Order: sequence, then C-alpha cells, then structure tokens
Amino acid sequence: MTKFQNLIAAAAAAATAGTIGITDASAQTRIPDDQTIRNVVLVHGAFADASGWRGVYDDLTARGYNVTMVQNPLTSLADDVAATNRALGRQDGPAILVGHSWGGTVITEAGIHPNVAGLVYVSALSPDAGETTAQLYDGFTSPPEFKLDIGEDGYGFVAPASFQAGFAHDVSDADVAFMRDAQVPINMEVFGTVLENAAWRTKPSWAVIATEDKAFAQEMLHHMAARIGAKVTEVAASHAVFMTRPAEVAATIDEAAREALLPAN
Repeated sequence: MTKFQNLIAAAAAAATAGTIGITDASAQTRIPDDQTIRNVVLVHGAFADASGWRGVYDDLTARGYNVTMVQNPLTSLADDVAATNRALGRQDGPAILVGHSWGGTVITEAGIHPNVAGLVYVSALSPDAGETTAQLYDGFTSPPEFKLDIGEDGYGFVAPASFQAGFAHDVSDADVAFMRDAQVPINMEVFGTVLENAAWRTKPSWAVIATEDKAFAQEMLHHMAARIGAKVTEVAASHAVFMTRPAEVAATIDEAAREALLPAN
C-alpha cells in the first residue's frame, strides 16, 4: 500500500446489511406530541448499504420518529452528499442527521441543509472545511486489525481475512460472514476530496464512540469529538456499534432530537 492508502485504510469502515442487535421496539417511550424535531435521517458509510440501520430504525420508529435512510452510491463525496440532500429535502420539518464512519464526512458536508437541526456522529469522521478526510489521520496510529483490499480501479473492500477482527468482533460468525460478503466497495479517492463546508461549526453535535473500535484509533475518535464540541456517549462495542448496540445509538439520537433546538448554555 502507498502511504496515503495506509492513512485511509482505517477510515473507510462503515455499516453493512444485517439484523444484528435489533431492539425490543415496543419497550421504547413515545416522543411527546408537541416535540418539534420528529425526523431522523440515517447515513451509512463504506462497504455497506442502509439496511444495517434496521435496529436503530425499529427503535426510533417505535418512539414515534419519522426515519429516512440514505442509500449512498459510495462513488464520490458529491454523489453521497447529493443522495443525502435528496433525503433531507423530503423532510416535513427539522431533522437530526446521523452518520456512521464515512457517513460522518457526508453529514459534515450535507449538514448545512436548512432542515438539519443537529448532527450525530456514530464512530464517524468529522473533517473541517478546507480539509480532506485523510488528513484526520495525521498524528494517529491506526489499529492493525483493519485492512483493506484495493483494486486496480481504485475501489476498496475490507480484507475478508481480517473483517471480523477489524470491523465486527462482537458479531456472530454467521452474521460476520454475511456482512463481509455483502460489502459495497467505495471509491478510495473520496478520502482525498476537500470539504467545502463543516456543518458542525454551526449545528449542535453528538458523538457515539465505540470503545472497542478497531477501524479508528481511540485517540483519534476522541480528538474529533472534542474538536467539534460534541457531547460524547461511550459504548463498549466494535466499529459495528450501530448494528450491535442500536438501543444506545437510538437513545443518543433521541437525546439530540429533544435538545438540538434548546438555547445554548
């Protein structure tokens, strides 16, 4: 791998299809009838499609939220932002915009949309305007468990042999096999794209950090959360936290929806 590929090798992990960790939605408390923010838009990351959000979706819809999931093409940042903006444009009021892993870069750029009231980063990337996603790795050592296979066409997959250790060690062997084989490749050039906007500079932010994440260094995750001023929730889980611990992720999204429009302290 080139130095650039080594820098971004830990960056591209994201959600994958599955039914892992689906919560008992019937146990959730419904949101008040007068709550202003009732919409949530979920953005997946690399090697994935939106079906990985199923547990979070079930939890939030049981609470009474209108939940929309973006299907990112993973061909360019512009394409993923366009897909997210299409979803945001369909909302009937303010929304919480949520991104996992590479999806964090997407919501950082797309989050300036007027329908976005707050941002939730789920073990996610959060570059600044004028910065590339790859630059976030400067000064941090990526965990060795996460490896990529990058083809001659520039599209990358998580290396099959290290998929479980690097991405989802807290998932059953059968589910990991499905996740590994359901991967959607990402154009690795996206990590070198300079962002034009950083929505976290003007929108309140929350961060869910998986303490057993092997896609990103823990120091990097906490550095990003501190830089954007996010309220942090730590969860003992792998990088697939939004699949394996959907209740905690949904609870953070619910908190953001209740607090995003409150006056700043």
